[in-house]
Amino acid sequence: MNIFRLAGDMTHLASVLVLLLKIHTIKSCAGISLKTQELFAIVFLARYLDMFTNFISLYNTIMKLIFLGSSFSIVWYMRRHKIVRRSYDKDQDTFRHYFLALPCLLLALLINEKFTLKEVMWTFSLYLEAVAILPQLILLQRTRNIDNLTGQYVFLLGAYRGLYILNWIYRYFTEPHYVHWITWISGLVQTLLYADFFYYYFHSWKNNKKLELPA
Repeated sequence: MNIFRLAGDMTHLASVLVLLLKIHTIKSCAGISLKTQELFAIVFLARYLDMFTNFISLYNTIMKLIFLGSSFSIVWYMRRHKIVRRSYDKDQDTFRHYFLALPCLLLALLINEKFTLKEVMWTFSLYLEAVAILPQLILLQRTRNIDNLTGQYVFLLGAYRGLYILNWIYRYFTEPHYVHWITWISGLVQTLLYADFFYYYFHSWKNNKKLELPA
Protein backbone atom coordinates (compact mmCIF):
# COMPACT_ATOMS: atom_id res chain seq x y z
CA MET A 1 0.00 0.00 0.00
CA ASN A 2 1.19 3.51 -0.83
CA ILE A 3 -0.36 6.96 -1.01
CA PHE A 4 -1.18 6.67 -4.72
CA ARG A 5 -2.94 3.31 -4.28
CA LEU A 6 -4.89 4.59 -1.28
CA ALA A 7 -5.86 7.79 -3.10
CA GLY A 8 -6.94 5.71 -6.11
CA ASP A 9 -9.09 3.45 -3.96
CA MET A 10 -10.69 6.39 -2.17
CA THR A 11 -11.36 8.17 -5.47
CA HIS A 12 -12.95 5.02 -6.88
CA LEU A 13 -15.06 4.70 -3.74
CA ALA A 14 -16.05 8.36 -4.01
CA SER A 15 -17.24 7.82 -7.60
CA VAL A 16 -19.53 5.01 -6.43
CA LEU A 17 -20.86 7.11 -3.54
CA VAL A 18 -21.59 10.03 -5.88
CA LEU A 19 -23.58 7.77 -8.20
CA LEU A 20 -25.47 6.14 -5.32
CA LEU A 21 -26.18 9.60 -3.91
CA LYS A 22 -27.72 10.66 -7.20
CA ILE A 23 -29.81 7.50 -7.52
CA HIS A 24 -30.91 7.25 -3.89
CA THR A 25 -31.63 10.90 -3.08
CA ILE A 26 -32.77 12.32 -6.42
CA LYS A 27 -34.35 9.03 -7.51
CA SER A 28 -32.89 9.53 -10.97
CA CYS A 29 -30.39 7.74 -13.18
CA ALA A 30 -30.65 10.23 -16.03
CA GLY A 31 -27.40 10.38 -17.99
CA ILE A 32 -26.14 7.09 -16.56
CA SER A 33 -25.48 4.15 -18.88
CA LEU A 34 -26.95 0.87 -17.68
CA LYS A 35 -24.69 -0.89 -20.19
CA THR A 36 -21.58 0.49 -18.47
CA GLN A 37 -22.94 -0.41 -15.02
CA GLU A 38 -23.62 -3.98 -16.14
CA LEU A 39 -20.09 -4.25 -17.52
CA PHE A 40 -18.67 -3.00 -14.22
CA ALA A 41 -20.71 -5.62 -12.36
CA ILE A 42 -19.20 -8.31 -14.61
CA VAL A 43 -15.72 -6.82 -14.05
CA PHE A 44 -15.97 -7.07 -10.27
CA LEU A 45 -17.60 -10.50 -10.34
CA ALA A 46 -14.81 -11.89 -12.53
CA ARG A 47 -12.04 -10.14 -10.58
CA TYR A 48 -13.14 -11.17 -7.11
CA LEU A 49 -13.77 -14.87 -7.65
CA ASP A 50 -11.07 -15.53 -5.07
CA MET A 51 -12.60 -13.30 -2.40
CA PHE A 52 -13.46 -16.16 -0.04
CA THR A 53 -10.47 -18.36 -0.86
CA ASN A 54 -7.56 -15.91 -0.90
CA PHE A 55 -7.51 -13.58 2.09
CA ILE A 56 -5.12 -10.64 1.66
CA SER A 57 -6.28 -8.16 4.31
CA LEU A 58 -9.45 -6.91 5.98
CA TYR A 59 -9.15 -3.68 3.98
CA ASN A 60 -8.93 -5.62 0.73
CA THR A 61 -11.94 -7.79 1.55
CA ILE A 62 -14.09 -4.82 2.60
CA MET A 63 -13.27 -2.93 -0.60
CA LYS A 64 -14.14 -5.99 -2.69
CA LEU A 65 -17.50 -6.35 -0.94
CA ILE A 66 -18.26 -2.65 -1.39
CA PHE A 67 -17.53 -2.64 -5.12
CA LEU A 68 -19.38 -5.90 -5.72
CA GLY A 69 -22.41 -4.88 -3.70
CA SER A 70 -22.62 -1.34 -5.05
CA SER A 71 -22.27 -2.38 -8.70
CA PHE A 72 -25.09 -4.91 -8.51
CA SER A 73 -27.29 -2.55 -6.45
CA ILE A 74 -26.88 0.18 -9.09
CA VAL A 75 -27.91 -2.26 -11.82
CA TRP A 76 -30.91 -3.30 -9.73
CA TYR A 77 -31.96 0.31 -9.16
CA MET A 78 -31.76 1.10 -12.86
CA ARG A 79 -33.60 -2.04 -13.94
CA ARG A 80 -36.12 -2.65 -11.16
CA HIS A 81 -36.74 0.39 -8.95
CA LYS A 82 -40.18 1.67 -9.91
CA ILE A 83 -39.16 5.36 -9.81
CA VAL A 84 -35.48 5.32 -10.76
CA ARG A 85 -35.93 3.16 -13.84
CA ARG A 86 -38.32 5.71 -15.36
CA SER A 87 -35.44 8.19 -15.76
CA TYR A 88 -33.24 5.70 -17.62
CA ASP A 89 -32.82 6.79 -21.24
CA LYS A 90 -33.00 3.43 -22.96
CA ASP A 91 -33.39 4.97 -26.41
CA GLN A 92 -30.02 6.75 -26.14
CA ASP A 93 -28.13 4.00 -24.30
CA THR A 94 -27.98 1.63 -27.26
CA PHE A 95 -24.32 0.54 -27.26
CA ARG A 96 -24.14 -3.22 -27.79
CA HIS A 97 -21.97 -3.96 -24.79
CA TYR A 98 -21.62 -7.68 -25.54
CA PHE A 99 -19.41 -6.53 -28.44
CA LEU A 100 -16.99 -5.47 -25.69
CA ALA A 101 -17.42 -8.41 -23.29
CA LEU A 102 -16.96 -11.27 -25.76
CA PRO A 103 -13.74 -9.99 -27.41
CA CYS A 104 -12.28 -9.23 -23.97
CA LEU A 105 -13.00 -12.80 -22.85
CA LEU A 106 -11.41 -14.24 -26.00
CA LEU A 107 -8.38 -11.99 -25.57
CA ALA A 108 -8.04 -13.11 -21.94
CA LEU A 109 -8.05 -16.74 -23.07
CA LEU A 110 -5.26 -15.98 -25.53
CA ILE A 111 -3.14 -13.46 -23.59
CA ASN A 112 -2.74 -14.02 -19.87
CA GLU A 113 0.02 -14.55 -17.33
CA LYS A 114 -1.11 -18.05 -16.43
CA PHE A 115 -3.79 -20.25 -17.99
CA THR A 116 -5.93 -20.96 -14.95
CA LEU A 117 -9.56 -20.02 -14.29
CA LYS A 118 -8.58 -17.45 -11.67
CA GLU A 119 -5.92 -15.78 -13.84
CA VAL A 120 -8.02 -15.81 -17.01
CA MET A 121 -10.96 -14.23 -15.18
CA TRP A 122 -8.64 -11.67 -13.58
CA THR A 123 -7.19 -10.79 -16.99
CA PHE A 124 -10.68 -10.67 -18.51
CA SER A 125 -11.70 -8.17 -15.81
CA LEU A 126 -8.72 -5.95 -16.67
CA TYR A 127 -9.49 -5.95 -20.38
CA LEU A 128 -13.20 -5.35 -19.81
CA GLU A 129 -12.69 -2.56 -17.26
CA ALA A 130 -10.44 -0.79 -19.77
CA VAL A 131 -13.35 -0.34 -22.20
CA ALA A 132 -16.41 -0.54 -19.92
CA ILE A 133 -16.73 3.26 -19.82
CA LEU A 134 -17.34 3.48 -23.58
CA PRO A 135 -21.17 3.15 -23.42
CA GLN A 136 -21.22 5.86 -20.75
CA LEU A 137 -19.07 8.26 -22.76
CA ILE A 138 -21.14 7.68 -25.88
CA LEU A 139 -24.36 8.29 -23.94
CA LEU A 140 -22.99 11.58 -22.63
CA GLN A 141 -22.06 12.63 -26.16
CA ARG A 142 -25.57 11.86 -27.37
CA THR A 143 -27.44 13.59 -24.55
CA ARG A 144 -24.85 16.41 -24.22
CA ASN A 145 -26.70 17.90 -21.23
CA ILE A 146 -24.67 16.54 -18.29
CA ASP A 147 -25.71 17.25 -14.69
CA ASN A 148 -23.10 17.95 -12.02
CA LEU A 149 -23.31 14.59 -10.23
CA THR A 150 -22.96 12.61 -13.47
CA GLY A 151 -19.97 14.72 -14.51
CA GLN A 152 -18.35 14.26 -11.10
CA TYR A 153 -18.99 10.52 -11.22
CA VAL A 154 -17.24 10.08 -14.57
CA PHE A 155 -14.40 12.42 -13.57
CA LEU A 156 -13.74 10.46 -10.37
CA LEU A 157 -13.72 7.19 -12.30
CA GLY A 158 -11.07 8.53 -14.64
CA ALA A 159 -9.08 10.06 -11.79
CA TYR A 160 -9.05 6.73 -9.95
CA ARG A 161 -7.35 5.05 -12.88
CA GLY A 162 -4.88 7.89 -13.29
CA LEU A 163 -3.88 7.55 -9.63
CA TYR A 164 -3.40 3.83 -10.10
CA ILE A 165 -0.95 4.53 -12.92
CA LEU A 166 1.04 6.66 -10.47
CA ASN A 167 0.86 3.75 -8.04
CA TRP A 168 2.34 1.40 -10.66
CA ILE A 169 5.13 3.85 -11.47
CA TYR A 170 5.94 4.20 -7.77
CA ARG A 171 6.01 0.43 -7.26
CA TYR A 172 8.15 -0.09 -10.36
CA PHE A 173 10.88 2.09 -8.86
CA THR A 174 10.55 0.86 -5.28
CA GLU A 175 9.83 -2.87 -5.63
CA PRO A 176 12.20 -5.35 -7.32
CA HIS A 177 10.85 -7.29 -10.30
CA TYR A 178 7.54 -5.40 -10.34
CA VAL A 179 6.46 -5.80 -13.97
CA HIS A 180 2.84 -6.41 -15.01
CA TRP A 181 2.44 -5.50 -18.67
CA ILE A 182 -1.18 -6.64 -19.01
CA THR A 183 -2.29 -4.52 -16.07
CA TRP A 184 -0.28 -1.52 -17.22
CA ILE A 185 -1.44 -1.53 -20.84
CA SER A 186 -5.09 -2.09 -19.87
CA GLY A 187 -4.91 0.77 -17.38
CA LEU A 188 -3.28 3.08 -19.91
CA VAL A 189 -5.96 2.34 -22.51
CA GLN A 190 -8.66 2.99 -19.91
CA THR A 191 -7.12 6.32 -18.91
CA LEU A 192 -6.73 7.45 -22.53
CA LEU A 193 -10.45 6.88 -23.13
CA TYR A 194 -11.15 9.56 -20.54
CA ALA A 195 -8.82 12.12 -22.14
CA ASP A 196 -11.50 13.86 -24.21
CA PHE A 197 -13.89 13.97 -21.25
CA PHE A 198 -11.17 15.41 -18.99
CA TYR A 199 -10.50 18.18 -21.48
CA TYR A 200 -14.13 19.34 -21.58
CA TYR A 201 -14.58 18.79 -17.85
CA PHE A 202 -11.67 21.11 -16.95
CA HIS A 203 -12.71 23.56 -19.67
CA SER A 204 -16.20 23.85 -18.19
CA TRP A 205 -14.79 24.15 -14.66
CA LYS A 206 -12.31 26.84 -15.70
CA ASN A 207 -14.95 28.90 -17.47
CA ASN A 208 -17.68 28.17 -14.91
CA LYS A 209 -19.94 26.72 -17.59
CA LYS A 210 -22.19 23.68 -17.71
CA LEU A 211 -20.39 20.57 -18.90
CA GLU A 212 -21.25 19.60 -22.47
CA LEU A 213 -19.55 17.11 -24.76
CA PRO A 214 -19.49 17.56 -28.55
CA ALA A 215 -21.87 15.31 -30.45
